[in-house]
Amino acid sequence: MSKICLAIQNNASPRMLHGLKLLTEALEACGCRTEVAEGEWSALTYRKRPEPKIYIGSREESDFIRSLERQEVLIYHSKEPGKEGFYIASLPGNLIVVSGGNDTGVLYGAQELAERVRRAGRVPDLLAHGETPEFVLRGPVLGLQKTEIEPPRRTYEYPITPDRFPWFYDKAMWLEYLDMLCAQRSNVVYIWSGHPFSSLVRLKDYPEALEITEEEYKLNVETFGWLTEEADKRGIWVVLNFYNIHIPLPFAEKHGLELHQPKPLPITADYTRKAIAEFVRSYPSVGLMLCLGEALQGGVYGAEWFTDTILAGVNDGLRDLDAKESPPIILRAHAVKAEPIIEKAIPLYPNLFTEAKYNGESLTTWTPRGGWKQTHNNLSGMQSVHIVNVHVLANLEPFRYGSPAFIQKSMQAAKHRQKANGLHLYPLFFWDWPYSGDKTTPRLKQAERDWIWYAAWARYAWNPDRDPETERHYWIEELASRFGSREAGEALLEAYDAFGECAPRLLRRFGITEGNRQTLSLGMKMSQLTNPDRYSPYRALWEDHAPQGERLEPYVQRELAGEPHIGETPVDVVESAELFADRAWTAIRRASAHIACNREEFERIASDVEAILYMVRFYGAKVRAAIQVLKYKHTAGGSYLECTDLLEEAVPYLQESVEWYRKLTGLTEKTYLYANSMLTAHRKIPVPDGRKYKHWTDCLPVYEEELASFQASVNDLKAGKLPSRVSGEAKIEPYREAAFRLTSPGMETYTLSKDSLLFADGEVYVQSCAEELEGLTGIRFSRAEAAKGGMTVEFETDTPVRLLVGYFNSADDQWLQVPTLDENTHADDRGGLSPILRKGIKTSFYPSVNVHAFLYEAGSHALNLGKGAFAVLGVIAADQELKERDVSPFSESSRSLDWLYDSERSKGAITL
Repeated sequence: MSKICLAIQNNASPRMLHGLKLLTEALEACGCRTEVAEGEWSALTYRKRPEPKIYIGSREESDFIRSLERQEVLIYHSKEPGKEGFYIASLPGNLIVVSGGNDTGVLYGAQELAERVRRAGRVPDLLAHGETPEFVLRGPVLGLQKTEIEPPRRTYEYPITPDRFPWFYDKAMWLEYLDMLCAQRSNVVYIWSGHPFSSLVRLKDYPEALEITEEEYKLNVETFGWLTEEADKRGIWVVLNFYNIHIPLPFAEKHGLELHQPKPLPITADYTRKAIAEFVRSYPSVGLMLCLGEALQGGVYGAEWFTDTILAGVNDGLRDLDAKESPPIILRAHAVKAEPIIEKAIPLYPNLFTEAKYNGESLTTWTPRGGWKQTHNNLSGMQSVHIVNVHVLANLEPFRYGSPAFIQKSMQAAKHRQKANGLHLYPLFFWDWPYSGDKTTPRLKQAERDWIWYAAWARYAWNPDRDPETERHYWIEELASRFGSREAGEALLEAYDAFGECAPRLLRRFGITEGNRQTLSLGMKMSQLTNPDRYSPYRALWEDHAPQGERLEPYVQRELAGEPHIGETPVDVVESAELFADRAWTAIRRASAHIACNREEFERIASDVEAILYMVRFYGAKVRAAIQVLKYKHTAGGSYLECTDLLEEAVPYLQESVEWYRKLTGLTEKTYLYANSMLTAHRKIPVPDGRKYKHWTDCLPVYEEELASFQASVNDLKAGKLPSRVSGEAKIEPYREAAFRLTSPGMETYTLSKDSLLFADGEVYVQSCAEELEGLTGIRFSRAEAAKGGMTVEFETDTPVRLLVGYFNSADDQWLQVPTLDENTHADDRGGLSPILRKGIKTSFYPSVNVHAFLYEAGSHALNLGKGAFAVLGVIAADQELKERDVSPFSESSRSLDWLYDSERSKGAITL
């Protein structure tokens, strides 16, 4: 048994000592005896010990390493180790030196040497190897979030307690997770919460802000303190994300405030600043990440809140501390323009970062472009580190994903196209952490199930520009080690890379949004393919987060006109997705014969590949049906009894799509609990209400009914019969008004009708309005004031009501813009995100008006939608059914063709 003498620099940090521990364990596992030498070595005396020696230290702090460098005994043949980098060298005198660029670099160097010792079964004879990471921050996200909201709390609001988050207190789970991150050289874990301070600090000035019991508070302080210490010695920052302006429920109730505040108030600013200061004092090694959009009107108040409240609080907390490093403060470029805010903040704090989403809230392409690419470039060009956020992954849920080729190219794009140097990585099933959606007992944990997801992103955040062929062999060996043979590893890698192309391609070309509100795996309705404008599509999906190409309708128009196509077409996408799905299915079946271990997990991977095959076939058939319908639309030109043969050709495609969906449903009924991890009303596509429509079994009847309605419509048209919705025979009922009291000073009520003035200033007259609106009592205020700084409308009601708000159809910044769930998660908290009456009001010389309905319970309320002019058109009883429609001439509304698929009993009804 050989003896190895180990030495470490004086005053070694916990990170260095952890590296020494990893190296010692590896040496002893290979049969070596180890001894840790006392004291600091010197270049003149280390040879006095004849046995093999290993020294680890930081070149910034170790006199021994600096002297070896000066004597040119230690020469770096590659780049000198930078921050978090290392160099391992065999030197004369039977010495191996691990030279770190800093204490984290020492940890990684010792870890790398330990791995080489374990692989070789001995200490290697010749070492001359150095690495420094390309990305400054590299790590995954955990959510202190639940799948459903807890009223009266709102989105993101969950106090940290054992009954809500038992995993948070599971130290064994944390150690496994942190060891995994350390092994992957991840150096940050981001923890997301709405407002964590009310669970982690106690304020003398605001005792009511504590949302938990005394026992829970003590447990949280002990657990979180332990977690940050364990993470720190593994070179991992803990970064806590929070939203603005969110306040604790008991604090809000005591002071008569809403939980989410759109602008700073003296009391919310004082509370937040003191909470952040106390948090920094209590947990000085924890970074903060914040969102200034969504609840806060960040475009108006973001810079003020960031500099005067948040950074001021951080600096207050740091003032009395002797911190080696200032914790990272990360500003999300979400629902706010971050550049001017960071510009004002840079002189105030030394360790600022920015973050923006990589492909929105999905994974769609390694060729990002357009406005989002420019945002990344702008932020990366500032004096701060810029991070890409691989966010939510709505299009990948709930299946496994682990295409190393796609992930590597994505990280190359992050580095070279977006100029980023940090990674913020979501898990594949965020809202239900730590569990996956698999239907197993016990439930599977994501960190174990999705190991390749974490490993691939971490590997390419360290170095995205590795040789692809070398990488292929690396991943084959990794998979072979888990499933027992190289043949299995090779086939599994082929499957992972092939099915990894499917969901990204489908969403970027056909999706309504890359965001949380769409669950790609549950499918899409025909109306969402042929009339996407009805569903508020997010243009950045195909303009920024996709290669150049055509959506369905422009593709059909060009096809009919005989014009050349540009870029990726819908047909290209379905054909390539089908090719990749078939290739993955062939590879996974080939792998089956070579699986020597972990057979149960292999079968789950194979089931995912089969499910993705069925999903792709469903989309392929449905897209082909949609193409026929759009050809009918642009050929018939409003004469709907003509060209019905085109619709007849669509029927078998739609039938085929339902058959594939039945197969998908039959398979996933046995394998998955639900298709997405956010089971709230935030989910809109394919069917509103994520609580009710969470599984394929819930959606199959929707597609079967859609098919039956389409077949019936085609048969009616062939028989020369138009539905009443198209022929104009449908009866329109007026809305039932509700009593309310206007309490805002300087405003007035009016009766809505032809020639009404919508504002107290300016000549915005009603030229015509929908029959439903005639005679309602609206509220008038100054258009100029609303356009300049927003308007707050205060009112009281004794019964539940819907407030009707008019958005003007113009992108001009004088008009209030409809928010998107992609940028503001709270946008649909009261409903009203989608219009119930499109072009419900026509004005003289001004844009038409879409009518939205916001639900309010009985009580006192304040409507504040942000900067821009809008109209309040009436207050109506909440218990009536509202039918969504286009208020426009017959030829225009019927051209959507939604009447082809909607059954007579479900034409866009909105109910409580």
